[in-house]
Amino acid sequence: MSLPVYFAPLQGYTDAVYRAAHASLFGGVEAYYMPFVRLEKEELRRKDLRDIEPEANRGVAVVPQLIASLPDELCRLVDGIAACGYRRIDINLGCPFPLLARRHKGSGILPYPDEVERLLCPLERYGDIDFSVKMRLGWECPDESLRLLPILEGGPVRQITLHARLGRQQYKGNPDIDSFARFYEACHLPLVYNGDLVAVEEMVAIEARFPRLAGLMVGRGLLARPWLAEAYAYGGDPGPLRYERVARLHEQVFTGYARVLQGAHQLLARMAAFWEYLLPDVDKRMKKRVLKARSPEAYTEAVRALFFSLQEKG
Repeated sequence: MSLPVYFAPLQGYTDAVYRAAHASLFGGVEAYYMPFVRLEKEELRRKDLRDIEPEANRGVAVVPQLIASLPDELCRLVDGIAACGYRRIDINLGCPFPLLARRHKGSGILPYPDEVERLLCPLERYGDIDFSVKMRLGWECPDESLRLLPILEGGPVRQITLHARLGRQQYKGNPDIDSFARFYEACHLPLVYNGDLVAVEEMVAIEARFPRLAGLMVGRGLLARPWLAEAYAYGGDPGPLRYERVARLHEQVFTGYARVLQGAHQLLARMAAFWEYLLPDVDKRMKKRVLKARSPEAYTEAVRALFFSLQEKG
């Protein structure tokens, strides 16, 4: 029996438009974690609030996420998210981007156990909300996550997702499976594995090595192959129809962004991000033609040619 698969939150990629389109066409995803909500000028960012709005996520199983470094900041974010009706919230202790890490947000807070403890302490007052944490092995060394484990297990955290890299690595290098294994053996909370799962075989291998896992979280692997969770959950090769469904995914995402973005330039820039990871094995010349398009008409024609060639190959 396969483990639950969670779609990782990726800033700039897995917003409400993408989540709704993916959920309507592909199965196997237990829940979609939303890109983190944060404060800007002491207020919840309007962009973030629009993305977590329940109406924008109707019919999609979602988990909102926040990022903070101070208790008051965290409480304001929890209050704002809870006001939207959510009773499950994830705390981001894993974001590796240096600009945030330098402010002790995301994985930048991991070397400071006292700060993590102060940050999470107010969660005790929210008895009707289930909290989880998404984190990395550490910022500088993998022992940082182990030092934090008593704090996490002593509080109201219900589940941990652990990305098996250091923050300073960002997304470079290989996941440190041995350090993940040490955390896994010490952890008594439900634990989800995250990090470079791009094929069903890799997901099965992690499941076999860590049989007590509560789930797998996949990000870039699902952006590249949108059928990946479905193939893992239900077995078998999705076959040539996968490209037909990816074409429909593109159509829904393109139409969704066309409704909410202003002008052709914004639309084409946003679609360039859509293609950053998608279908890495596609003909590079055809993908380059898509990315170099300077008008929606040229872009649409290039995309049509690309998917036609894929469906021809089967």
